[in-house]
Amino acid sequence: MLNVAPPTLSYTPNDNATAAGSWQVHALAEPAAMEAIAAVLHTAGKTEAVHWDLSRITALDYIGAQLLWNAWGKKRPAQLTLAPQHENFFRRLEQTGPLELKKPPQKYWYSLASLLQLKRNILDHLLGSISLIGQLTMDLGRFAREPQRGPWKEISANIFHTGYQALGITALVGFLIGVVLSYLSAQQLHQFGGDIFLVNILGMSVIRELGPLLAAILVAGRSGSSITAQLGVMRVTEELDAMLVMGLPHGYRLVMPKVIALAISMPLLVVWTDAMALIGGMVAANLELGLSYKYFIRELPDAVPLANYWIGLGKGVVFGGLIALVACHFGLRIEPNTESLGEGTTISVVSAITIVILADAVFAIIFTEVGF
Repeated sequence: MLNVAPPTLSYTPNDNATAAGSWQVHALAEPAAMEAIAAVLHTAGKTEAVHWDLSRITALDYIGAQLLWNAWGKKRPAQLTLAPQHENFFRRLEQTGPLELKKPPQKYWYSLASLLQLKRNILDHLLGSISLIGQLTMDLGRFAREPQRGPWKEISANIFHTGYQALGITALVGFLIGVVLSYLSAQQLHQFGGDIFLVNILGMSVIRELGPLLAAILVAGRSGSSITAQLGVMRVTEELDAMLVMGLPHGYRLVMPKVIALAISMPLLVVWTDAMALIGGMVAANLELGLSYKYFIRELPDAVPLANYWIGLGKGVVFGGLIALVACHFGLRIEPNTESLGEGTTISVVSAITIVILADAVFAIIFTEVGF
């Protein structure tokens, strides 16, 4: 190793700062030397009338020059003595100037660029959804022609995960909703002496509307997010690309089994949720109005026509297919990074719940005259 003079900096009361030795990075890396220099730089850098004599510096690099430049407030002092070979270092620092980061232009939602971007996103999602539905139709046709080669294991596994494992949460929420609805309705009906009509209100609202909608919202938040996250993780880990390399189509092995599984399990969950909500309503009606369980069960078939039951099952099939399609749509569009995974899962759940509510409104309009 070369024997170089350690860097030194002295400051006298008559405002003279003299630097000497080697001001290169390997010499400045010595802790003892750096501590002494930093203390003097802190004191001398506060005074503007200091005469800086750097002519005795034997070696200088950009690290040492930047150290002095920062102490000067990033501008050349009025009184400065430099060796000619060191002038180039400070000239380049002057030419560089302060680092300024340009602020990105602020975009407003009503600007033309934002509206055009929104239009492109809507069209992109619309075309992607149409493409996914078309591919699903072709896959269902292939499955109908060759059922023996269908993804039965995938369908069975998805029915287990989306249906059986959701029985607990749907039972709990359905029971509580039945209790709340029965309790609130009983208070109002009792004021007008219409206690017996509680069966009609509870049966119609649960079997026709609340049961399918409640089960769909719970499945969208539970199973829909799970499907989107599963496909997103497969994108991050490049499993989707590996499937294409092996000749396994995404639609036939991933999308179609999930759609079929939810279309099968959702009506069963609707029946389960309806039953638990009615049980909760019966318990609340017995405690609040004294209606016996036998009376409730006997009057329920007459209060709720059978058509409402079939409407609820039809809603379950449609809601299940829509939730699976939305979840798969957003899951396959996730980019291979964790930020996109979280954002896609959130959007998937919100979109699925919104589409379920819209579909329920369509059912209400179409079957207005049915079941009453």
